[in-house]
Amino acid sequence: MKQEDIWNADAARRYDTPGTGMFAPEVLGPAVDRLAGLAGQGAALEFAVGTGRVAVPLAARGVPVTGIELSRPMVEQLRTKADESTIPVVIGDMTDTVVPGEFTLVYLVYNTISNLLTQAEQVECFRNAARHLRPGGRFVVELWVPELRKLPPGQTAMVWESGPGYIGLDTYDVLRQHVVSHHFRFDGSEQARLFRSPHRYIWPAELDLMARLAGFELESRHADWDGTEFTAESRSHVSVYRNPPSS
Repeated sequence: MKQEDIWNADAARRYDTPGTGMFAPEVLGPAVDRLAGLAGQGAALEFAVGTGRVAVPLAARGVPVTGIELSRPMVEQLRTKADESTIPVVIGDMTDTVVPGEFTLVYLVYNTISNLLTQAEQVECFRNAARHLRPGGRFVVELWVPELRKLPPGQTAMVWESGPGYIGLDTYDVLRQHVVSHHFRFDGSEQARLFRSPHRYIWPAELDLMARLAGFELESRHADWDGTEFTAESRSHVSVYRNPPSS
């Protein structure tokens, strides 16, 4: 599965869920607040800007936001909310696409770095963030913590969410650190709609090493955008890496 095939026109049309899920105010609000604070008076660059879930409200806060996005249908959906002058977007891969300007903040949210399916690509993503940041700038990554402790020996699949009209199921390849997320949505009919996305999961310590290879220093890590302490039981983290100031 190629990312450009996954994030097609149908996925782009279904992606936005205003007011609910990842668009719920209690989910989105703290992320925008934190990113606006980290951007300060400078500009921000979002890797995999998508339909503008974060970029649109961040730009409304007065932060100049530019995006990189591989999927043209996702950008077309973004354009129904913000024009090119408000949120410029360059079509390309976040591992090597370079956009004009210098930024105080580069950010990559909602597990999207795991869409890169090799360690080498993930390292290049960090390096691309570093080349866009001015000295002292920050790279923010939001990522889930692999839940392998819940996977019994010999089992390769795990249901991680089950509710009315929805089942979330992950299948694991622990040798390659690959997981495919299966999202089943159904109603009263006999038919279900399936959306699948492949990922390469990353342990926090591995992520920190990728950052060091790109010249970053870990500045902070919390369990969420509200600043909750990160512990061994945390299911996700928001990690802030800093590009060292020039001497």
